[in-house]
Amino acid sequence: MADEGNIISDLNLGNGADTAPSAGIISQYVKDLSVENPNAPQSFSWQDAPQIDVQFNIGARTIDTDVHEVELKITCVSKAETGTAFVVDLSYCALVGMRNLDEGQSHAFLFAEAPRILFPFARRVIADAVRDAGFAPLMLEPIDFNGLYAQQLQAQAQQQADDAQGEPAGNA
Repeated sequence: MADEGNIISDLNLGNGADTAPSAGIISQYVKDLSVENPNAPQSFSWQDAPQIDVQFNIGARTIDTDVHEVELKITCVSKAETGTAFVVDLSYCALVGMRNLDEGQSHAFLFAEAPRILFPFARRVIADAVRDAGFAPLMLEPIDFNGLYAQQLQAQAQQQADDAQGEPAGNA
């Protein structure tokens, strides 16, 4: 019986405030999708190989104390010598719940981990949109969001170090 009392006591310890760090995706959704096929139907017969330009941006904003919206914006443009075949603009978003994380952990989750989780879903939306525009589905290459995030932090640290070296040491 004494062991049983210890188990109950141990379980009761978890009934207090939830102080463990946690982060996760609450929901995800297409916020905005634009597909342009400006030169159809002529573009379907073009023979020259298109150049595909893919740009992406990550944004985050606070919705509530523990809830943030992460936006993965991807723009894909297919151009040939003859003209633009298609343009796809996608804003794919997620509501992210975070609790008990320090600022560095929160920032890393919002700008590296959440986009990594969202990307395969956004990739599918883009592939379907390009296919629905009459072209072969565009399968975007995977993006190393964590690596890009680390590079960006390193570049910011280097910029701050460069700025600090350029400041005068004292008042003249």
